Amino acid sequence: MNNIKTEFTIKDLENFSGIKAHTIRIWEKRYNLFEPKRTDSNIRYYNLNSLQKLLNVSLLYNSGLKISKIADLSEDKMALKVREFVFKEGFESEASNSLKLAMLNFDERLFNQVYNNLLATTSFQNIFINIFKPFLNEVGVLWQVNSITPAHEHFITNLIKQKIHTNIEKIQQLPFTEKSKKFVLYLPMHEIHELGLLYLHFELLMRGYNSIYLGQSVPVDNLKDLKISDVTTNFITYLTVEPSKDSVKTYLNHVYTSILKNSKDTLWVLGYKIAEFEQENIEIPQVHIFKSVLDLLKVI
Repeated sequence: MNNIKTEFTIKDLENFSGIKAHTIRIWEKRYNLFEPKRTDSNIRYYNLNSLQKLLNVSLLYNSGLKISKIADLSEDKMALKVREFVFKEGFESEASNSLKLAMLNFDERLFNQVYNNLLATTSFQNIFINIFKPFLNEVGVLWQVNSITPAHEHFITNLIKQKIHTNIEKIQQLPFTEKSKKFVLYLPMHEIHELGLLYLHFELLMRGYNSIYLGQSVPVDNLKDLKISDVTTNFITYLTVEPSKDSVKTYLNHVYTSILKNSKDTLWVLGYKIAEFEQENIEIPQVHIFKSVLDLLKVI
């Protein structure tokens, strides 16, 4: 595939592995761990094999093995050592590195192999919270520093989204056991980052609640159609890039006056745009702020 990234700067290696560029250079000179190539303009770069090797080195190094011992290993023995470590400590310890390689190579088979290996030992909830969520945070950083392209991010997030949908489909036929509340999940206009909200929909269904998922770019006025007079409706939204920082309180006030006022309904808000606000600073009736999905789940 022509769009697979095959050349990496030392800064890219640092961003992917968490090992400082200065340390990588020392390891390279002292132990000959890597053999960088040079462009026609004499700029050093590393290939995909070097990145994969560094990810293995960082896994072993962070597990307590001395770099001098790691450097003495052939690539085959290093890979074997990694497998031994994974067998002893659990597949989760190596999953993030494998997901990075799957993303870089647009390798759906590797992604599914990682996922299925994880699913054999733990629940989907644990995979999402302990593997996918931290990994997605790393992906966001890698995108911000231009170590990956939007195509990489879209590829991997769509695969994770598929897994959430698959697990939702398994439980959608179950009856609602918690009928005192109804949840309506939606994103504001022009907001498209829905993974966190989609996972929350899964968790609500798992707990027996009536959860209605509307998805991306929902106008506030459309929420009126979801109100039921004899059941409290909890609207939940996730603010990642929209609305703008200066417009957050204006948006929340608009939801209150248009949807919540003169009712017992509430709006629960999560996401990057709301993270810096404290509950007492919002001062909008029936609007509640949550720092994370886990914090929200604690109150239902």
